[in-house]
Amino acid sequence: MLDVRNLAKRFPHPAAKGKSAQARDPRDHDGWFHAVRDVSFRCAPGEVLGLLGPNGAGKTTTLRLLSTALKADHGSAWVHGVDLLKDPLAARQQIGFLSGSTGLYGRLTARENVEYFGRLHGMSAPYLKRRCDELFELLGMHEYANKRADTLSTGMKQKCAIARTVVHEPRIVILDEPTTGLDVMSAKILLDFIAGYKALQVPLIFSTHHLHEVEKLCDRVCIINRGKTAFNGTVDELRHLGGSADLYDAFVSVIHQEI
Repeated sequence: MLDVRNLAKRFPHPAAKGKSAQARDPRDHDGWFHAVRDVSFRCAPGEVLGLLGPNGAGKTTTLRLLSTALKADHGSAWVHGVDLLKDPLAARQQIGFLSGSTGLYGRLTARENVEYFGRLHGMSAPYLKRRCDELFELLGMHEYANKRADTLSTGMKQKCAIARTVVHEPRIVILDEPTTGLDVMSAKILLDFIAGYKALQVPLIFSTHHLHEVEKLCDRVCIINRGKTAFNGTVDELRHLGGSADLYDAFVSVIHQEI
C-alpha cells in the first residue's frame, strides 16, 4: 500500500511580488510558488492509480517528490513501513521510476543498460542475470539484447527503459507521462506492461493527459488542480461526481468545481 498524505512543496519565486493580485496564480505568495500545496491519495497492491490534472497542476512535482528527486516541505508517503520522504536511500530500493524523458546510455547495449541499473541497486551477479533473463523474455527483448541502445527503434528503447525501471523488483512503480511523444505501437507496449504488472500486486501510479488510458487501465484516480487534490476515488466515483458517463466531461466538471 502507498499512502500519501498532505504533500507540499514550494520554490522561491521573487518575481511573484511584482504581479497584480488579479493576474497572480493563487499559489504565488510571499515570494514563493507553492507548486504542491496539499496532495493526498492511496494506492493498494495490484491497483493502478491515474494522476490527472491540467498542465502545471503539480503532477510532475508530486511524482518527483515520491521518487525522492525532490525533497518535500511537508507531508508523508509510506510504502511497506518505509517513509519515502524521510528515508530516501531506503525509498529508492522500493521505487521504480520512469518518465517520458528518461534516456538510455547510447553506447551500452540494451542488456548493459539494464544490468548497470541493477548494479546501482546492489543486486548480486546471479540475481541480476536471472532477473534480466526474466524481463527480456517477458518483454521479447532477446533478439536485440546485445545491440547498442543508440541503434534501437523507439519501441525497443521503450522496452529497455521499462526493464531498467523494474529490474530491482520495486514495491511501487511510478510513471510520469510515459506515453508522451511515443508512436502508437510504442505506447501500446507500455500500456500492455501496466496492465500485466497488476498481477504482481504492486501499486502502480502514472500521470497522463490521455483519459482513454485511464479508462482502460486505472482502478483509482487522483486529480490535482493548483497543487491540491481535487478528487481521489474510483473511476466510477469520478463519473458520478462529474455528472457524466464520459470521462472527459466528468474530469472537466471536477476541475471547474475547484476553480
